[in-house]
Amino acid sequence: MEHSGTARALDAGQPVRLQVEGRDVADYVWRSDLPASTAPRPFLHPVRTLAGTTVTDARPHSHTHQLGISIAAPDIGGRNFWGGRTFVAGHGPAWLDDHGAQRHRRWLRHTESELAHTLHWVDGQGAALLSERRAIACGPLSSEAWTLSVQTRLTNATDRPLPIRSPASLGRVGAGYGGFFWRGPAVNGQVRVQSPAGTGVRAVHGTTAPWLSVSGTSSGAMWTMLFVPADPTTAQDRWFVRARDYLGVGSSLTWDRPLVLEPGQQIERHILAVVADGNLTEDAAAALADAARPPA
Repeated sequence: MEHSGTARALDAGQPVRLQVEGRDVADYVWRSDLPASTAPRPFLHPVRTLAGTTVTDARPHSHTHQLGISIAAPDIGGRNFWGGRTFVAGHGPAWLDDHGAQRHRRWLRHTESELAHTLHWVDGQGAALLSERRAIACGPLSSEAWTLSVQTRLTNATDRPLPIRSPASLGRVGAGYGGFFWRGPAVNGQVRVQSPAGTGVRAVHGTTAPWLSVSGTSSGAMWTMLFVPADPTTAQDRWFVRARDYLGVGSSLTWDRPLVLEPGQQIERHILAVVADGNLTEDAAAALADAARPPA
């Protein structure tokens, strides 16, 4: 059943508030007036724990193009759908007039805990490079944690092969970002990064692992974000992790080699983000990852 508050927000073009068992946990900004340099796109912010602690940041001073939880890519067919500067091989990051945008097309479903819609990823002239079906769902997991499901199906909307590249594929070592991305909040003190691949950013960045957790403290409240690939294809993607200068985690569509979509070809990805109060131990994070993951 459609939630009346959600329907009113959609009619007015306002962010849609998502709930878990009656508690507000996330706002989905599906339409905005962001500048072209941000590669405008829908995003989730603020995302909150069940106790109300915000675990995302959007448009921070250091990286104004980073937007909560979103799906973005730095180079699709030569267009920047990430925002900010574009990495140019042999030169480095540069400001170019090459930014694309993601445009909402049609709602497929919207309730107090679920959304689904179609989008076009368009270049500066409005031509569609990708068509997308995106589904977002929130659900309870424990008394102190809930699960955010983000699914995307991307289809090459052009009549030619469409390469998807990361800066790493152009020579920037380790910069394999592009795809699902979480920008974390400002933290007090250190953050703890854990996964079965190891502990700490160096041990986890660029690896594949069945889950990855980041724990920190913001405004005096402890929290943990736990990221889980929800299907075998997504589980093959490498993790991008950064805790220096800013806090961010991504599940990378492609790392150091281009991913080329033929005309009409589709790819699908599904990430689960567990949002928890408290700093979880490795054992507790592993248990929640198992609880969140769909049955095989």
